[in-house]
Amino acid sequence: MTTPQDLDERFREAVGGLLVPTNRRSPDGLVRDDTTLTGVRALELFDAQLTSRHLDLAARWLRSFGEGFHTIGSSGHEGNAAVAAAVLSTDPALLHYRSGGFYCARVAQAGPLPATTPATADGTLLTTARVRTGATAGDDDAAAGGETDADPIATAARDVLRGVVASAVDPAAGGRHKVFGNADLAVIPTTSTIASHLPRAVGIGFAIERMRRQSAIPTQSPARSRLGGPSRPDTDAGSPWPPDAIVVCSFGDASVNHVSAVAAFNTAGWCDHTGLRIPVLFVCEDNGLGISVRSPEGWVAATLGAKPGLRYFSADGCDLAQAYDAASEAASWVRRHRRPAVLHLSTVRLMGHGGADAELAYRSAGEVAQDLERDPIIATARLLVEAGLATPDELIARYDEVGWQVRKVAEEVLGEPKLATAADIMAPIAPRRPVRVSRAVTDAGSRAAGPGAAARTAAFGGKLPEQAGPLTLAQTINAALADGLLDHPEMTIFGQDVAAKGGLYGVTKGLRQRYGASRVFDTLLDETSVLGLGLGAGLAGMLPVPEIQYLAYLHSAEDQLRGEGATLRFFSRGAFRNPMVVRVPGLAYQDGIGGHFHNDNSLAVLRDVPGLVLAVPARAEDAAPMLRSCLASAAVDGSVCVFLEPIALYHTRDLYLPGDDEWLSPYAGPGDWGSSHAPIGRARSYGVGSAEDVTIITFGNGVRMSLRAAGALAEEGIGTRVVDLRWLAPLPVADIIREASATGRVLVADETRRSGGVGEGIVAALVDAGYVGAVRRVASVDSFVPLGPSATQVLLSEDAITQGARTLLAR
Repeated sequence: MTTPQDLDERFREAVGGLLVPTNRRSPDGLVRDDTTLTGVRALELFDAQLTSRHLDLAARWLRSFGEGFHTIGSSGHEGNAAVAAAVLSTDPALLHYRSGGFYCARVAQAGPLPATTPATADGTLLTTARVRTGATAGDDDAAAGGETDADPIATAARDVLRGVVASAVDPAAGGRHKVFGNADLAVIPTTSTIASHLPRAVGIGFAIERMRRQSAIPTQSPARSRLGGPSRPDTDAGSPWPPDAIVVCSFGDASVNHVSAVAAFNTAGWCDHTGLRIPVLFVCEDNGLGISVRSPEGWVAATLGAKPGLRYFSADGCDLAQAYDAASEAASWVRRHRRPAVLHLSTVRLMGHGGADAELAYRSAGEVAQDLERDPIIATARLLVEAGLATPDELIARYDEVGWQVRKVAEEVLGEPKLATAADIMAPIAPRRPVRVSRAVTDAGSRAAGPGAAARTAAFGGKLPEQAGPLTLAQTINAALADGLLDHPEMTIFGQDVAAKGGLYGVTKGLRQRYGASRVFDTLLDETSVLGLGLGAGLAGMLPVPEIQYLAYLHSAEDQLRGEGATLRFFSRGAFRNPMVVRVPGLAYQDGIGGHFHNDNSLAVLRDVPGLVLAVPARAEDAAPMLRSCLASAAVDGSVCVFLEPIALYHTRDLYLPGDDEWLSPYAGPGDWGSSHAPIGRARSYGVGSAEDVTIITFGNGVRMSLRAAGALAEEGIGTRVVDLRWLAPLPVADIIREASATGRVLVADETRRSGGVGEGIVAALVDAGYVGAVRRVASVDSFVPLGPSATQVLLSEDAITQGARTLLAR
């Protein structure tokens, strides 16, 4: 395989062999007759390319003695620096892990820029400088690189190499991962999950354009947005990017085959076809390989060129001038038309996929040599020499100077601290500020009862929900969503069938008519795209409330929550956030429709996502307070919330006897929102009879079944405490322990499966807390839910709960 020494020696040999130009030209002119690239810009970009190359060499050097932990480099892709030059430093960028040239160019591009020229009159190379601090706004440890750097080479090197050595003061992820990310540079961190950031990019583009057209939602500077300068108390409304911004999203050629990329391209094209504007520039950096798997010749071009609604541009990414022209044309087209486009750059991959990649196991020496012939930094050096902008000796000297600067920074960051405790590592995952959330709910009630009362009355057509008598769960959620839309002007509701139809179960009925198609709208049928729109919209300053039509449909798109939504704060040290409340109708016990896709009782994938809030309202009385808590937590803390609604309880009216209407509940008026607040992670208990004999811990459909079972047990003289968890993440452990200790006998009634179900977490919490009483578990069996009446054979039942309690008491 190609080694750092190979690349170094080849650069010196190839550049040293170039002919010395006979005439020196002014850098103000064009580098070639067939391009718009000036000498000034070419020299700037050459510095960025050299910096990126030396960062790869430094990463390999660090790894050689166990101090470098990431060696997937950008060598061969340095032409992407031209893309950075073609867009604005305020355009949000989601970067491929080989987009090092872009990042280095953006560091130099970002202001304030002093009035220095990149070359003297005789063409001697100089460095464009900028002044910045290493700490991003909102960092808890502002000392995380608070030094001032006037040199963009040292700045970029320090940013990137801190990630390579997992430094705790890395401005991107703080030592949690090596990513290209920096809030000050509008570079949004992306994970290594292939193509998972593309749906988010579409969502950001959608939000930028939507907010540009909605003057009611103010724009803010990035600093104000991150530091919490809100348009209303306790929220961070407004886009952090200018209204004319476009989104730049780069990825590798193998990614075009991934479902996330296909979803993003399709959604962007679908939106364009329907007249929605999505200003996104997709950039495919095509080196022809996905680790060891080749992209078939012509496949990427054919695939990208055939995407409906996407304007296709292409260029040789190893030719800086050609790449710059194509990128400039593509970016200008997207910015002018506010429509999506894809820029296909042909590149090469040097030094293999990563540090341990044995490239010659799947490539011939001839193929590797062909790629070396296209080395982009040698190509740029040749361009500069042939343009009369520098001599070979000057370029080699510049190469050595940049290398020295990068190596110096590498030696400096070696001594920086690593994350040393679990608390430090977890700090940015999901900050919880319950007092602020509670205050936000109370303030919303004050606004709705005070200055917003007239608008609220008009929005509800003169009949307020608190005047409508007892409501079902579905009706209550509908009213709470309507109140949320009124109180949060940045809130939008979207998904399949939520607008015109009003949802499959009527939960969003009338909301589009009340608030308009810009705030409640239908999307295409693709869960990955729905969540991607939400992730991007939340990042751009909106409060998205997407709906996934059924819980089973979520599983095809769950990485958008796990790999993108929940990780963003983690990989950005809290500089970026993903406020979002995902509504998911789910769970089982539907009589009129069957099969496991409509009766899904699997929640394990949601419960083990760090920081995710998982709410399960069982009855109308709790639904509105819990939804308000989720909306407030998203707005205040940037939480990613899943609001799981038990379908079988949507229209349930009775609890014990037909016609008793005891499962209904009046809707609380705004004056009672504060007093009825449901804090995240707090359970609710019901006492039946003496409430001294047994504690039943449950949630969702289990609450109604457990209350009915408790009623039957009360006739036998058995007193029961029924604990509705309400929140499955974070689990209300303190409430579980308290209520369990009150009786010393615990029955866990779990409607999810016995293996991987919620009950396992409850029992583990009891054991961890040292609970010494009796505990028993009843749960659904490890089966998919079948069609029709057979479902009762595999699901938790009221009889199983009753018998479980009796067995527990008989011990």
